[in-house]
Amino acid sequence: MQLNTLIPTSIQCLREGYSLACFRKDFLAGLTVGIIFFPIALAVALGVNVPPERAIFTAIIAGFLGAALGGSRVQISGPTSTLIVILYDITLRYGFEGMLMATLMAGLILILFGAIGLGNYIKYMPYPVVRGLTTGLAVVIFSSQFKEFLGLNMGSVPIDFIGKWKAYLQHLTSWDPRSFGIGMSTLLMLIYFRRSKPHFPGPLIALILCSFFVWLFQIDIPTIGSRFG
Repeated sequence: MQLNTLIPTSIQCLREGYSLACFRKDFLAGLTVGIIFFPIALAVALGVNVPPERAIFTAIIAGFLGAALGGSRVQISGPTSTLIVILYDITLRYGFEGMLMATLMAGLILILFGAIGLGNYIKYMPYPVVRGLTTGLAVVIFSSQFKEFLGLNMGSVPIDFIGKWKAYLQHLTSWDPRSFGIGMSTLLMLIYFRRSKPHFPGPLIALILCSFFVWLFQIDIPTIGSRFG
């Protein structure tokens, strides 16, 4: 392994000469990524059932370390909703401390994989496997958020997939039209911006507009403040 491969790209850029023009471009790029990932960090926190401020702090620190210590000039580091499936189960079984330990172990394993060059073999992974994995994760995430989407008046949601939907069907008559209306409006805005205005930060716009609508008309639905204090 060459020594240069262990030097972060940020250090190499500083050695080569980093101009003010490059800083302006990187600053705008970082600001754009931050705007996009802010609502995603909130969504991950709610999906894992942890206080949102922890997810925001984690996204900031991880994004900074990923940019400072990464090995690519065009690397984007930020939260991803696919982790909800794994982190939710770990948090439910072992608590917040268990999730921290699992995250630390996963990071160490990734560092080990990078050190021995296993990342080069990802090109041999069949693409249908990746698509199947992401589709399965999407289905699981959707099922885990169905209670909040409909505003169902029920207790804790079972861990297993079949148990979730049995519980949902048993409490389906307790759905809240207000929660469903806000959730559906947010979903439609996300779809619209993704298809028609892909250059706009759709998640952030939907978050701001729907939150303002709830505040303006004093709609009585659960909020982050009422749930986490």
